[in-house]
Amino acid sequence: MYRHLDNLELPIDLPVGKVVCVGRNYLDHVKEMNAQVSEQAMFFMKPVTALTPMYNPVKIPADKGECHNEIEIAVLIKDRLCNADEDAAEAAIWGVGLGLDLTLRDVQANLKKQGHPWERAKAFDASCPVSGFIPASQIPDFQDIRFSLRVNDENRQLGHTKDMMRGICSLVAEISESFTLESGDIVLTGTPSGVAALAHGDNIEAALDGHFLIQTNVVAV
Repeated sequence: MYRHLDNLELPIDLPVGKVVCVGRNYLDHVKEMNAQVSEQAMFFMKPVTALTPMYNPVKIPADKGECHNEIEIAVLIKDRLCNADEDAAEAAIWGVGLGLDLTLRDVQANLKKQGHPWERAKAFDASCPVSGFIPASQIPDFQDIRFSLRVNDENRQLGHTKDMMRGICSLVAEISESFTLESGDIVLTGTPSGVAALAHGDNIEAALDGHFLIQTNVVAV
């Protein structure tokens, strides 16, 4: 069962809530997907059942087409936020970690063609592996965080929060205008370019520069 952990893999005393994901927040990813820049931030959600520790093997469905990696900065919320400004949003952040927004790309493409929502492609069980969280007090600048994903010893995604089109605190505040964020919710802040299919047996290294490196592998189930 998933529970929030700190960078030492010790439990964090917060409940486990929903995951709010942000789409199209890095211009290089927008371009690689041949998508358009959104005037408003694009939000979607994953349920509690999507959460799983990133330290465990990453499980992908074996029979639903390609499953793509999308490494993202994950933000853990400690206080309830509703119609918050950026200062309140920043004060409500417990810490920062990494999340994988696993995406069934073939399923998503079919849903898009039909004009249907994406939940089948984005919100399936174990579709959100999450690392431990670094306390916000140990992050000097939310807009200067580097992170990466290597697959089979090759760089696949290299991210830097300075390249976000909407910064972390701005995103958290904007989300709170649409729906309330509760203690224990997680916000995934968007992925940089480099999304691609994962395969059974792939070795993964996810790094939050200067803080931790997680090594795991992919298992098709």
